[in-house]
Amino acid sequence: MKVSVIIPVRDGARYIASAIESVLGQTEPPAELLIVDDGSSDGTAGIVSQFSGRGVRLIQQPPEGAAAARNRGVKLARHELLAFLDADDLWISTKLEQQCAELRSDAALDMVFGYVRQFVSSDIEPAMQARLHCPEESVPGRHVGTMLIRRNSFERVGLFETAWGLGEFLAWYARAQLLDLREKMLPAVLLERRLHGANQGVLKRSDYGEYIRVLKQVLDRGRELRRN
Repeated sequence: MKVSVIIPVRDGARYIASAIESVLGQTEPPAELLIVDDGSSDGTAGIVSQFSGRGVRLIQQPPEGAAAARNRGVKLARHELLAFLDADDLWISTKLEQQCAELRSDAALDMVFGYVRQFVSSDIEPAMQARLHCPEESVPGRHVGTMLIRRNSFERVGLFETAWGLGEFLAWYARAQLLDLREKMLPAVLLERRLHGANQGVLKRSDYGEYIRVLKQVLDRGRELRRN
């Protein structure tokens, strides 16, 4: 079972190397790692290029958003399993090994998730650190960064919707549920989510109404399916 990993990034020079190392350092490494640079204006591309001899492919595109960058990676990916990571987060070293084992053992399983642990990045100012709420406990993460999915299962659901700024994975996951994709939540931390004050969820708090719009769309689709 070969895994294609996709990392979308825009102006991620500060953390992209750490994210890449957490993928390349897997106990069961992926077959390829695609970094989709979504119009960066900092040194992101140069940093990614330093990993070119280690199975890392750099794809550059105009700024279109994270969903479009993930979609571009999916279209270029060459293998039967897909995984995603945000450019400022980290994987636990056994993530892919644990999840591949689950997919090997159950041919009817479509996708596997795991727990998320959050941490405050040590390189930010103390004043910003104090403003960030970081739960001490890990939580089950139905999150794009914890998911490993069979490619044919992903294609049943379709690509991420580019109209959403925050809720693209929520909308995708809701569509997956409407199709009754089989999933498993591993009771282990697989993703470390970095809090640093520039996370999209922090920057776009004024857009949280988008989550309500996503949920409304999901409910409308569910009602339409029941009518049909």
